[in-house]
Amino acid sequence: MATMPANPGVYRMLDHKGDALYVGKARSLKRRVLSYTQIGRLPERLRRMVSETAAMEVITTHTEAEALLLEANLIKRLKPRFNIVLRDDKSYPWLMLTEDHPYPQIAKHRGARTRKGSYYGPFASAWAVNQTVTAMQRVFLLRSCADTVFANRTRPCLLYQIKRCSAPCVGRIDAAEYGKLVNQAKAFLAGKSGIVQQELASEMEHAAEALEFERAAAIRDRIRGLTFVQGNDVVNPASLEDADVIAAWQIAGQTCVQVFFVRGGRNNGNRAFFPTHTRAEETPEVLSAFIAQFYDDKPPPTLLLINRELPEQDLVAEALTLKAGRKVEIHVPKRGEKHDVILHAEINAREALERKLAETAGQAKLLDGVAKLFGMDAPPERIEVYDNSHIMGTNPYGVMIVSGPEGFNKAAYRKFGIRGAIAPGDDFAMMKEVLTRRFSRGLKEQADGAPASDWPDVVLIDGGAGQLSAARSVMDELGVSDVKLVAIAKGPDRDAGREWLHTDGMEPFQLPPRDPVLYFLQRIRDEAHRFAITTHRAGRSKAIRQSELDEVQGIGAARKRALLNHFGSARGVKMAGLGDLESAPGINKEIARRVYAHFHPGVRMEGVG
Repeated sequence: MATMPANPGVYRMLDHKGDALYVGKARSLKRRVLSYTQIGRLPERLRRMVSETAAMEVITTHTEAEALLLEANLIKRLKPRFNIVLRDDKSYPWLMLTEDHPYPQIAKHRGARTRKGSYYGPFASAWAVNQTVTAMQRVFLLRSCADTVFANRTRPCLLYQIKRCSAPCVGRIDAAEYGKLVNQAKAFLAGKSGIVQQELASEMEHAAEALEFERAAAIRDRIRGLTFVQGNDVVNPASLEDADVIAAWQIAGQTCVQVFFVRGGRNNGNRAFFPTHTRAEETPEVLSAFIAQFYDDKPPPTLLLINRELPEQDLVAEALTLKAGRKVEIHVPKRGEKHDVILHAEINAREALERKLAETAGQAKLLDGVAKLFGMDAPPERIEVYDNSHIMGTNPYGVMIVSGPEGFNKAAYRKFGIRGAIAPGDDFAMMKEVLTRRFSRGLKEQADGAPASDWPDVVLIDGGAGQLSAARSVMDELGVSDVKLVAIAKGPDRDAGREWLHTDGMEPFQLPPRDPVLYFLQRIRDEAHRFAITTHRAGRSKAIRQSELDEVQGIGAARKRALLNHFGSARGVKMAGLGDLESAPGINKEIARRVYAHFHPGVRMEGVG
């Protein structure tokens, strides 16, 4: 303790395996850590945490605001057991206006911003950004097609016919006029819709005065579209430009945080979050931790409207200002339009939490039914469901999905590309490989101290007695005896609702067609089937995209693209003569000879390696 610095910073409490139990920040590390030594003053949860702590690591920072940002980053990355943790692994879509083409494209964008352009967002969902792209097309007639499609058009596409594109690809509008549309779109997205509407009204009047009635009618339709997009209500507040509206609601020790994204005066959608925390955590503490972690990987807007005062509200605002590089304010509105917006978000948070609690209660009842059906001592906490997918043995994949008290746990889903030499269509061998890999790894992780929550209580397999026997042989070989094995098979007519259930120690049996537990087992079996099919299709598409050109030494992505664009297909390249290959754009004589030699191995050529 004597060597502990008094500076601001972040500390990590570690267990005997080196895993993080808790991550915290402090204005003075020495004072904060010293407080943990006064065991009698700590609540039961912290006493348990201290008793499990074997080591501590600290990182000093210049300011407490920097410590808050680092703390949020480490909590999201390490997910310590004693912290409030936001589980938000999804990326958010943005709207992109490209700037590397004479005629900019409007499109939805996710991921790194590697392409030169202007980005607007984030949006709460793909649906929200798609709606905005459609509205922008109607009002500003911007193209949404990819550059390759644009370059190869010879006639206008359907979007031009339905008045959602100005068809720059075939010269129906020149670069200067298209540039005006782009500038208007940027002004609108920046919240200057009033100025854009005035410009359009002026253009319509001039067109009418010049007796260009068709053009005036087209501008009138754009103005109507703009008016519709601008509609103001409690979800589209006129007084807000760039803000996030964040409301938390707590029931029975669980919290829902509802976030509405408002950008340029428009509602970009909303999303509900359910941070994990102990029942002792109060709403303000959960909301504060949520905000710090939520903006760890995304830029905060200039204004945050929240429904509860935060314990260290000024510090959180200072940290977000530091991250954004501009001033960020946090307000708790008490009256007026902004207060109405917060109340609306609060109602959404409460209703989302009530739905989740109702679903969880229903799920618990179903899991009780599963336990009674198969003679288990307690309801299963984790059910793993396995399925395979292939076409005549090609592109074979096995999958695992996970269900439990909270419903489907999609973060725990796994894909298994079949590696072994398996006869086409040998589902038993595929299932054996998948289960062997999953449980061999699980046993190794258990030996290394992995949490018991990652071990299933029930394994459900899509199949009959043969699949059950194959699964049992794997479990016996690995020495796994604490997992309930169940196989679910459709009857001879493959009718849903007449499934046969197979498990050890019981004769195969059927449940009544309307039994809720049967519906539950069907639903999780169908989810595994869906995941298996989509996994197989993705793998098959990837294999199809691979070309014989990939095997030619010296042919990278750019040359492969040049050859395919010039000859139309890999078959076209294969059938081309040496002279044709040499004349292809971006292909020199050496590469042409190498490609020709690959496809014509019997022809001797000089200078080809």
